[in-house]
Amino acid sequence: MHAFLKHTALLLALSVPLTPLAASAQEKSVPQSQTEMQLSFAPLVKRTAGAVVNVYAEKTIRRQSPFAGDPFFEQFFGQQMPNRTEKQSSLGSGVIIEANGTVVTNNHVIEGADDIKIALADGREFPCKVVLKDDRLDLAVLKINGKGDFPTLPIGNSDNVEVGDLVLAIGNPFGVGQTVTSGIVSALARNQVVKNEFGFFIQTDASINPGNSGGALMNMKGELIGINTAIFSRGGGSNGIGFAIPANLVKVFLASADSGAKSFERPYVGATFDAVTSDVAEALGLNKVRGALIVKVTPDSPAAKAGLKAGQVITAVDGVEVEHPDALLYRLTTAGLGKTVKLNVLEGGKPREVPMQLDRAPETQPRDRRTIGGASPFTGAVVENLSPRVADELRMSSDSTGVVVADLADGSPAARLGFQPRDIIISVNGSEIKDTRQLETLAGQGAGLWRVEVDRDGQRLRQFFR
Repeated sequence: MHAFLKHTALLLALSVPLTPLAASAQEKSVPQSQTEMQLSFAPLVKRTAGAVVNVYAEKTIRRQSPFAGDPFFEQFFGQQMPNRTEKQSSLGSGVIIEANGTVVTNNHVIEGADDIKIALADGREFPCKVVLKDDRLDLAVLKINGKGDFPTLPIGNSDNVEVGDLVLAIGNPFGVGQTVTSGIVSALARNQVVKNEFGFFIQTDASINPGNSGGALMNMKGELIGINTAIFSRGGGSNGIGFAIPANLVKVFLASADSGAKSFERPYVGATFDAVTSDVAEALGLNKVRGALIVKVTPDSPAAKAGLKAGQVITAVDGVEVEHPDALLYRLTTAGLGKTVKLNVLEGGKPREVPMQLDRAPETQPRDRRTIGGASPFTGAVVENLSPRVADELRMSSDSTGVVVADLADGSPAARLGFQPRDIIISVNGSEIKDTRQLETLAGQGAGLWRVEVDRDGQRLRQFFR
């Protein structure tokens, strides 16, 4: 407290005049007196904490007997060796954002759960169902199975958040019960935090620990500005570096759930991007190491129709600066499908504004999902024709073409021979594979020797099977 008083006194003594940017944020100010520094968050917590809930997820884990397949034990005990089942529980947090009992949490809190329950701060418990989930966003929408006018937390505009803003984090760390911690916004647009698709997080020093996942990051107006999702920690505890998914992305995801969608669709761009390095910035005459460098553009895609080309740098979307390619994806996603955005593009040192329509990824050819049968190396492989939409679902490059392995039956010949999901079948016995029907026909011919060429993560593999 003494250090805080000293720091505040120094700020007041400096009497720094307000800049135009600071003057525009008249609602935000440092404490002006000792009385102000003794103010409490308690009224704000009392008004909002009821909307933050505990999420209990339980799943059944089946463990195979260690003696299964052992001929010695099967000789004496028979082949019907019982497998053990165990109940595995996890605890996280969630936020009620609609009075009908709609809850937002992290996908990793409920992933694989057979049974999910919601516990309110007042002690009531309810079962719930999953309405929509997405592991790439690490978001899930749940619906409480119960009647009542549930307390809610309004969703704020996370684009208005600034570094230095006071925030509260509410959740259930380590399962000790609902806990409130305070801090500030430490940074914005953080990426490369977790291994999911969207690298755009609000960073805070408010204490966040295991169990806080899915809980609320809240501003001083009592608005949800983020869903706490990750921490940076070497020992499992809080080190003052926590991350939250911005509320504006939560809004878009919630709208998709309310529309009845079975999956969350992202805008299709049809281009690949790299981060702008210092070398690239220097070569292109950029005064900032920021933006998204266009590496490749797919023909007939929204990017191609907008006139985007490799070598250009996108620096802003609708006037909002783009820090890196993850920020570009975030801005396009929160803009929404069907919208036209204005991209600030830099080419040859000259900026220009380019409109681009945000559409769904198309199915340029029918996916024609088939499970290969018969006697071939592909038996048990589930294959589909690649299109931008199928590629998006399988998290592949949008310009991938051909026939892809979408799934594999457990224990099937294809699985035992080493085929993997997202393998693209390029050719079989010298014949280029163009669609699933052709692959199924070739697989049914019963060749004695199979020469198969596969594209796996951009590398061509040639395999021989008998």
